Amino acid sequence: MSITPIIRTDRLLLREPVLADWPRFAEVMTSDRARHMGGPFSAADAWGSFCHGIALWQLYGAGNLTIELSATGQCIGQIEINQGPRFPEPELGWQLNADAEGQGYAYEAAVALRDWAFGAHQLETLVSYVDPDNTRSIRLAERLGATLDPSARPQDEGDLVYRHAPGSA
Repeated sequence: MSITPIIRTDRLLLREPVLADWPRFAEVMTSDRARHMGGPFSAADAWGSFCHGIALWQLYGAGNLTIELSATGQCIGQIEINQGPRFPEPELGWQLNADAEGQGYAYEAAVALRDWAFGAHQLETLVSYVDPDNTRSIRLAERLGATLDPSARPQDEGDLVYRHAPGSA
C-alpha cells in the first residue's frame, strides 16, 4: 500500500512517480533546462534524483509527485517536497517540461502540494531554493505568496530562499 497521496486540481493529477515518467524527468534534468538546479546532469545523476524523490515518501512522508494532465494523462513535470541532508529545510520545488511552461500548471501544482504539506504535516513553513537567474521560478514563488528570506541558509551558494507560510497565496 502506497503512502503517496493522489492530489487532484481542476486540470491536474498529482500522483506517485512511476517508471514510465522517467524519460520525461530525464528530458528536463539532462538538458540545459536543469542549469538552474545545478545541471545539466548525467543520466545516472538524474536517475539518482528521480529515485531520491520517490524514496523521500518512505523516509519523510513527503517527496516527489508526477504532474499529469487530467485531460490527456501526459506527464508534464514534477512537484516535490524535498528534505534530508541535501536540503537545509523542507523545500517546495518544481520542474516542468518545456512544452508545459506558461500555462499555469506549475502554480496549480505548487498550491496543491504546498497546501497538502501544511495540512498533512502541520508544517509552519516551507522554502523554495531558486537560482537568481531563474526569473520564471522567482515570479512563481512570488505569485505563490512566498517572500524572500535573506537570512535563510541556501541549498547551494548563491541561491535565493523564498519562504512560504500556510495560506500565503
